[in-house]
Amino acid sequence: MPPSVVDLHIHSTASDGLLTPSEVVRVALDRGLTTIALADHDTLGGVPEALAAASGTRLEVIPGVEINSEGSWGDLHFLGYGVDPDHPFLKQRLEAMREARLGRARQMVERLGELGLHLDWQEVEALAGGESVGRPHVARALYNRGYVGSIQEAFDRYIANDGPAYVPRLRLTPAEVLEAIRRAGGVAVLAHPAHSGATHMIPELVPLGLQGLEVYYPHHSPRQVQMLRAMCRRYGLLATGGSDFHAPGHEEGAPIGTVFVPLDCVAQLKQAAAGPLTTGR
Repeated sequence: MPPSVVDLHIHSTASDGLLTPSEVVRVALDRGLTTIALADHDTLGGVPEALAAASGTRLEVIPGVEINSEGSWGDLHFLGYGVDPDHPFLKQRLEAMREARLGRARQMVERLGELGLHLDWQEVEALAGGESVGRPHVARALYNRGYVGSIQEAFDRYIANDGPAYVPRLRLTPAEVLEAIRRAGGVAVLAHPAHSGATHMIPELVPLGLQGLEVYYPHHSPRQVQMLRAMCRRYGLLATGGSDFHAPGHEEGAPIGTVFVPLDCVAQLKQAAAGPLTTGR
């Protein structure tokens, strides 16, 4: 299989990634990529820096965002590509998500303190660095204080969905997330559906405005890739893919550019977009 030149799912320090948007661009260029999408959680705050860093190079940066929808239907992740970052409806939803993440993280820190695991809130904020504070930053603070032996242990013992310090997310329904992406001119894609166990939801999401599936993903087996490609054909959806890079060794993703994504995924994405993908509107 030839090396991939496309990675449509990368996180930065604008949310819970390790590299700044400029560093993401530098790594992508070093690895010979031609197209990437920055898709931070609940924010497009890193996109201007990434676009500036890629200006004058061969690298195309597609603005993206990842928005969660958690509830009785499970935990769904949606990717919005080419959204207008200044669209008021989307901005309001993302601001509400970020504020909820902040309050949620504070509550988790308080619950951990009640369990005898005392953390400094300023330390958690500093670990976040960007606009979005989340569970990975709380986990990192637990690890830095020596309360756990690894980030994964922090999740498993304390802040996983059934953990003693877990606090639920703000619950946007799938319809609300898809509406926000579509109204902002974006292309709405269901992230890592096989990995998330969300494939059974696809028939229900298509009438709500779902336009694509993240087919190519680090934790999708060849059989799952084939199954998802078949679902794309069946429901008229486009296929995307990416590394879901957060940091080296992060359990959820892979290094930038290491997941093969066919080049025609970019062409399909551009064809489905309401406007130019690389600049917003």
